[in-house]
Amino acid sequence: MKKDIHPEYKQAKIKCACGFEMEVGSTKPDIRVEICSQCHPFFTGKQKLVDTAGRIERFRRKYEKFQQQQSAK
Repeated sequence: MKKDIHPEYKQAKIKCACGFEMEVGSTKPDIRVEICSQCHPFFTGKQKLVDTAGRIERFRRKYEKFQQQQSAK
């Protein structure tokens, strides 16, 4: 490795908006994030599947005629 070209690696704190803090190694002394594994819905089990635009129903209506034609043959 070449000398004096790499950034200094030190202990850093990651701070989440929910209040969770974690010690990690980084080239930056302080890291702030808006969401972490402690408050993200995927990791907490509170994730909900939301079909906001009715996409599933539109898909079913669109291909309903095609399925009827295939079953009639």
